[in-house]
Parts: sequence; structure tokens; C-alpha cells
Amino acid sequence: MINHIREIALRSGCSSSEALDGALRGIQPGGSSPIKVLLDSDLVDEDSFLQILGDHFGIPLWKGFGTLSQQKTRQLRKLFPADSARKRGIVPVDFLNDPEQENSTVVFASTDPFDLQSHSLASRVCEFPFTWQIASPQTIQNGLHSLYGVGDDSLDELIESRLNAADGDDWENAMILDSEDGAASLTSLVNEIIRGALEQQSTDIHLDSIGADLRIRYRIDGKLQDVPTPENMGSLKNSVISRIKIMAKLDIAERRLPQDGRINLELDGKSIDVRVATIPSVEGETVSLRLLGQETFTLDKMGMNPKMAATVKNLLEMPNGIILVTGPTGSGKSTSLYAFLSEINQPDTRIVTIEDPVENRLEGVVQIAVKSDIGLTFANGLRSILRGDPNVIMVGEMRDLETAEIAIRAALTGHLVFSTLHTNDAISGVTRLIDMGIEPFLVASSVRAFIAQRLVRRLCSNCKQPYRLDPSILSSHGWDFPDDVDHEPILYRPSGCQQCRGTGYRGRLAIYELVVVTGALEELIARRASSKELLQQALQDGFLPMRTYGLNKAVEGETSLDEVISVTITPSQANESALSEAELMR
Repeated sequence: MINHIREIALRSGCSSSEALDGALRGIQPGGSSPIKVLLDSDLVDEDSFLQILGDHFGIPLWKGFGTLSQQKTRQLRKLFPADSARKRGIVPVDFLNDPEQENSTVVFASTDPFDLQSHSLASRVCEFPFTWQIASPQTIQNGLHSLYGVGDDSLDELIESRLNAADGDDWENAMILDSEDGAASLTSLVNEIIRGALEQQSTDIHLDSIGADLRIRYRIDGKLQDVPTPENMGSLKNSVISRIKIMAKLDIAERRLPQDGRINLELDGKSIDVRVATIPSVEGETVSLRLLGQETFTLDKMGMNPKMAATVKNLLEMPNGIILVTGPTGSGKSTSLYAFLSEINQPDTRIVTIEDPVENRLEGVVQIAVKSDIGLTFANGLRSILRGDPNVIMVGEMRDLETAEIAIRAALTGHLVFSTLHTNDAISGVTRLIDMGIEPFLVASSVRAFIAQRLVRRLCSNCKQPYRLDPSILSSHGWDFPDDVDHEPILYRPSGCQQCRGTGYRGRLAIYELVVVTGALEELIARRASSKELLQQALQDGFLPMRTYGLNKAVEGETSLDEVISVTITPSQANESALSEAELMR
């Protein structure tokens, strides 16, 4: 068997026979199979290897579920327990005949259809004859998620127990507060919901009451996606929401007012902070959970082009001044600030932050959380910070005149200050500060740079499709090539595959624009020049508009033109500067 696997690996493009032999020799009796070892080792191209393997042994390649009907979902879920499927990494994917007939055969998908333990498990659990198909590990994970959604086999028992309970309130109190088994089951369910979100690389979880049902959605790559749930999941909605509130140390009896809390979890050896917010609605309480992993923030991970990254590093070396990151909610501003702080975090530098809330802990940084109910506001906290001998200050957001004035005073007295503003673009940061009531000469003398950013979805490298751009597409969005540009650049569009869950995108990246306050800009700001004048001067100073930056990323094949257009500035603002060939290929 191993010889066959070795031959197939070489046919599929494995370039190092020595590394291949070493990986196969390292297989221990009773350990991972040769197929799984090779897929985990990155020695073979996954798609090519599995295709040739399936052709060689006459095993079809399973590419994932299409549209699953509720009836088929129920039949497949009933056929094979979720715990068993997840444990062995096998998915029941279809019936060759009507499952109500005696001659029906079940089709299972697995990364390794030769695994004897999987065959033995299927024989014990499944009452039908079965056959196998082969699939990639990611396709198997997606299939498990699509079929079983959240929860394990104990969830069905919990739902049945709730439906059979004579008094719903008594059952809920027993499960949440009194019964150790019930509390453990509900906690396990909440953990499973969070674990599923992490596996799907979700940033947020939303649990909404929709009539008698509970709707669970994950925000993946900025888009909400429904999570499959068992029938009658709505019967547990109050219990699930109450359990989350207990874990977040919130008042479970208060259902009329919004509440905020936090859950600290250790899942699969990884520390996870979960920010919890409850909202009362006419349909019942809804809960939103923001997942905050304890990740490392670095400037290199921000994905800036080399020229902009070098400029930002120079700004971070300045002894004083304000650097403002602008953009709407959810554009990654806080992540950028954490990356800046991590870049300059040294033992000889005292860094203090005030945030609402503290989203991630940074080692060696003093972090303060705003608590308005006891008078700890941004302004009051910032005053206290200035008495604590800081070198660098980070203010989560400049919301009002008082906070902005204190931050500017700090910058003018020798401190480096980072903060955020809610504006549409970098140049608008000047107007926003002046509208707050800051004198223009103070803005000119204290602010070193404005950085605007947006998040766009990253194209799936496995299925993106190239095409030549028709310049009229850009023209339709108010963006024209100069007359001397006669070529059509190659861009990429999303296609959809199992690795990206059919969306064509995997992950996100940021696109930026950076305005450095030069001497010429200082003069214009001080004399209250218009935004148009400021923009023209910034362009003369080398400013690269966000749309141009985004188009460069599209030309590099990292994102699509539609994504760039959907998140950037209006066509009238984009028309302020026409794209040149040099800008396009920069």
C-alpha cells in the first residue's frame, strides 16, 4: 500500500523523493495513515494527489455538499452521530437509493477511505451498507460544519428534555443554576458555538431571537453566514442566552436593558477573550459575541506596501506628535494601533493606553479601560496618564473636544500620541478636528500624519480566475485611464471552491492611504484651506489615494476590483486624480 502511495505522490508533483521516503519511514504502527501524513507534510499538491489517488483506486472525489434539503439533512444526521463523525473525520454525504428502502447504500467521505478504524466504526454505527469517496481535509471540515452545525449528540438529548419538560421555567432554572449536568451541557454548547466560529475564522457571533427560533450567524470575512442548527433549537434560546450571561458575569434577570460583559476561555490550548453585548428586542434578547484572540500584532502583518511601511516606521521614531488612524467601525483601526505600539514597545519606553474597551492585552503596556459610570472617561483618564510620566500614549478614540485638546497638549509637551477618528478618508481628519473646535494652528503643529484604512476580502488563491480588465468598467465608476494607456491589465475575480466555502474569498487585508503633514500642508491647515486644496497639496507631496492603493492590490491578485470599489471613496472624490500607468503598476 505504501509503495502505491509513494508512486502516486511522485506522479502528483512531489519533487523530493528523499523527503517523501523520510516522511513515509516516520509512520508509526497505529499512528497516522500515509495519506494523512503526506497531506500534513505539504510534500504533495493536495488537489492533484487526491485526484490521482482516487483515479488509481477507483474512488470518486467528493467536492462538498451542494444545497442540502432539510429532509436529507435530517436523514444524514440521524444516520451517523456528530461525535463519531467529528472524531474520525468522516461525513455521510448521500444515499445511493431511497433511505426508506432496504437496498439503500450510504456514501461516506473521508480523507483516508482505507482507514480500518473508520470502516469498523461505520460498520458498528450505520445500519446500511456503505461505500466511500475521498476528499481534502478542508472539504471534510466544511462538510461536517454544513451537516451538523453546532453542538454534539448530547444537544439532541437536551432539546428533547426541554420539549418534554412540564414547566419550562423550572426546567431552565434547573439546567442553568442547579443541575451540574445541565449547566455542563449548556456550557459545552456555548463552547462549541465559539469553537465553530474560531474554526471558520469568524470575528463575531450573533444569536438572534426570531419568533420561537434561535438564529446563529458567524461573521466571516466581514459577511454574516447562517450556522446550521438542529430542529427545535429555539426551545433552548433562553437557556443558551442565560448561560452566556452567567459566563460573562451579567444579570440573567435583567432582560429589558442592554448589558456588556466579557468571557475568558481556554479552548484547545488557546486563550480566547470574548466580548459580550446583549440587546433587548421585540422578539426577545439577542446576544453578540466579539472574538478577541491573544494574537501578536506587528507592523509586518499590516500588509502595507514597502514605501508606506517605511514612512510609518519613520513616523513611529518621532519623539512627539499625534498619529491618527481614521475609518469607519470595523475597519481595523485598533489592530493598526496595537501594531504601532508593539513596534515601539521597549523596556526604556513607558506606554500607557486608555481604551473603550481594552480589546487585547499587550505585555509591558499599561492599559486602562474607560468606565463612564464611575467618571473614568477618556478625558479624565488622559489627564491622569499625563501625571504618570508616559513616553507614548494611546487614546482609543477622540470623541469630543476635551479629549482632543488634552491629546494635543500632550503632543506639544513631548509625548507621542496615537488615536482614532471616524472619518471617510485621511484628509477629512483635518476637517473633523477643526469641526470639534480645535484651532487650525494647533492641528497643524501637533498632528504628524493621518492614516485611513478599510478592510477588503482577500481572493482565495485556490480558485481565483484571471481576466483582462476592460477600462470601461473603471469609467463606469468614475475612474478613467489616461489617453496614453492602451493596455488592459490582468486582474482576478472570485470563483468559489470548498476551501473558501464557495465565496471566492479567504481572509481579509487592509488597504490604506497615508497623509503626512508636511510643511506645505501645515501652512494650508493653519489658514483653514479647503479640503480640495489640502488634497491637491497632498498629491503633490506623493499622497497615494486609497482607491489607487486598492487597485494596486487588485493588480497583484490579492483582492478583486469589486471589493476595492465597494469600500473606497465616492466616484467624485476618486476623480480628483486620474490613474496613470505608473500608479497602476506601482
